[in-house]
Amino acid sequence: MLNAIVIDDEQYAREELIELLHETKLVQVIQQAENAIEGLQLINKFKPDIIFLDIQMPQITGIEMLSMLNTETMPKVVFSTAYDQYAVQAFEENAFDYLLKPIDPARLQKTVERLVKSTQQPNYNAITLEYLERVPCIGHNRILIIATQDIEFAHSGLTGVYINTAQQEATSQLTLKVLEEKTPLIRCHRQYLVNLKAIKEIQLLDNGLAEIITNSGQKLPVSRRYLKLLKQSLGII
Repeated sequence: MLNAIVIDDEQYAREELIELLHETKLVQVIQQAENAIEGLQLINKFKPDIIFLDIQMPQITGIEMLSMLNTETMPKVVFSTAYDQYAVQAFEENAFDYLLKPIDPARLQKTVERLVKSTQQPNYNAITLEYLERVPCIGHNRILIIATQDIEFAHSGLTGVYINTAQQEATSQLTLKVLEEKTPLIRCHRQYLVNLKAIKEIQLLDNGLAEIITNSGQKLPVSRRYLKLLKQSLGII
């Protein structure tokens, strides 16, 4: 039996899909989310076999959320959408599983049976975003949507990944790997990514190490491994 998470901002649509999945006797819905940000948290925590993902959601769309997942650990995805000619065409051309709302139980049964038999993970690059313009974060009992251009640096800690702007720090559900691949941030240390436009100064230290001073005065470590790459990115020979 497949473990699944249902992500849809419409409560009744979410509840209906969960009931229909229960009736297939092939899928166990372990969690549900009413938005993409909550969905990211649940995916990272519970690591489901499959997610049923609504495309049209406020703040962060389903496609944006999909673009934020680590491709190495991404679950299988079944998209759900009201009829959209262009979206459906994209799904069919790339052999992605999708469901049209209102969901037909017979179509859902066939989709689930196919998923149970499938062992190959589809490549979602055809529809995901090459670069993220926004990063969802959680800070001080609120949800923040931070523009990637405003990020000074990101770093990993014991409890997760932290996004830092000139004004604040917030927790992100995105991995450093995804941030490195999908934003302007570049690696300067195993645990740190930095925005080149946020660098005010690089101080060269002993033993081939260095330290970045950001525009807001934050200090970041630069390891020997990444110092050369950092210099090249800044046009320094």
